[in-house]
Amino acid sequence: MKTVIGIDNGTQSTKVIFYDYENKTIVAEASAPHALTSKEDGTREQDANQWIDALDSCFAQIPQEVKDSALAIGVSGQQHGCVPLGKDGRVLTPVKLWCDTSTGVECEEITASFGGRDALIQKVGNPILPGYTASKILYLKKHFQKLYKEVAYVLLPHDYINYYLTGEIAMEYGDASGTGLLDIRKRTWHTGVIGCIDSELIDKLPPLRESNEILGTILPEIAKKYGLPKGLPLAMGGGDNMMGAIGTGSLEPGDITVSLGTSGTLFATTDQPFIDDKGEIAAFCSSSGSWLPLYCTMNCTVASELTRNLFNLGVKEFDSLAESAQPGADGITMVPYFNGERSPNLPSETGKIFGMRQDNMSQKNIARAAMEGATFGLRRGLDSFVSLGYKPKNLRLIGGGANSPLWRQMIANIFNLPVVVPLSKEAPAMGAALQGLALISSDTVEVLSSKHITINQEATVYPQKEVVTQYQEVYKRYTELVETIISHNNQEGGM
Repeated sequence: MKTVIGIDNGTQSTKVIFYDYENKTIVAEASAPHALTSKEDGTREQDANQWIDALDSCFAQIPQEVKDSALAIGVSGQQHGCVPLGKDGRVLTPVKLWCDTSTGVECEEITASFGGRDALIQKVGNPILPGYTASKILYLKKHFQKLYKEVAYVLLPHDYINYYLTGEIAMEYGDASGTGLLDIRKRTWHTGVIGCIDSELIDKLPPLRESNEILGTILPEIAKKYGLPKGLPLAMGGGDNMMGAIGTGSLEPGDITVSLGTSGTLFATTDQPFIDDKGEIAAFCSSSGSWLPLYCTMNCTVASELTRNLFNLGVKEFDSLAESAQPGADGITMVPYFNGERSPNLPSETGKIFGMRQDNMSQKNIARAAMEGATFGLRRGLDSFVSLGYKPKNLRLIGGGANSPLWRQMIANIFNLPVVVPLSKEAPAMGAALQGLALISSDTVEVLSSKHITINQEATVYPQKEVVTQYQEVYKRYTELVETIISHNNQEGGM
């Protein structure tokens, strides 16, 4: 048996898989949870030590004979997190995560200093949003001045796991593009936007490397700790969405991946930079040498989870309840901005439920409205892709929500596209494993992805014409409500 290891450092947990690439089978997997610190001001943080503890737990769960078979490693990680590293390799503060919305003021300061939102999009490729790393760095500089002076490097979560495993510090273009500091056209750090934070910050950013390079080899003491073979090569890794593209086989024009996790993402692969003048689609680089335009909502399965917990229901019970309601939830619409929102950029907004009447206020309608609201939020992303000339062929669905037959069919109807689901349920970890496999194979990661990613034919669903027509009206209602919310926020902000 010969395996490659895929590690995924997610928001809620760390996952480790061992993939037998000759038999195309995951032969062992493990996971361990992370806790999240949340505050009313939008703070969302984690202690990086939890990630190492989780990694320890995962490898302890894997049988030794499986660990002995490993030949390479790849790492996927949640994007945008700010990991400030001291000269001694210690993480100096809790890690602000992608879902942290407490840095709105810092976003405004960087944007104003650079010359405005439009200037950022034109010259860098992306606006500065609360989710991105850039504003988190300025927050650190302003609020932790003494600690900021001790910062030797600012890493992303997957870079930190790479550093822990190998002692090497570097960053590849895909995850780097999610910092807000990378010129995505030239694939270089943009000194202009960096200077809006700190002219010396350029020295604290890791060197940029190609995604198909070997980062380094596992440290002897880490190999011994985890019972792994000495000298295992480690791939550059990447952000979870970049690794998810590899792990779903979404590397050809026309493929769109929709990830139904705590947040919702919709992304595609293009062979040229894909710039959205409105700034709602993030102009990211991929981790396979191309570009990965991405639309992200801050609220996806969080909407169904909060509603499910409110009604004290299990997952299957909740799905059954939502399925018993009619499409459109009998006039009830949920705009589920429980974590604020990134697309549209409303970091301080809250969740809202509209259309409740005496005759429609029921658990089943509210349950269905939660799922529909999260899906409509992602459908806005598809509209943006299409308006910019992208021609979608099908949707590849991943994340926890992909396990729900109801949600799969709902997405097919709301998007009016066929929905397919990869057999592997751990797309980011699988993508990381395949990137590791590319280090020891003569095939590129694109070829490996096409060979090793298969579709679960039983989970494939197609749009239902009558329901598609129903949802067109319901979606129109949703978009009108969102535009009203945006207009209200603009008026309150004096814009």
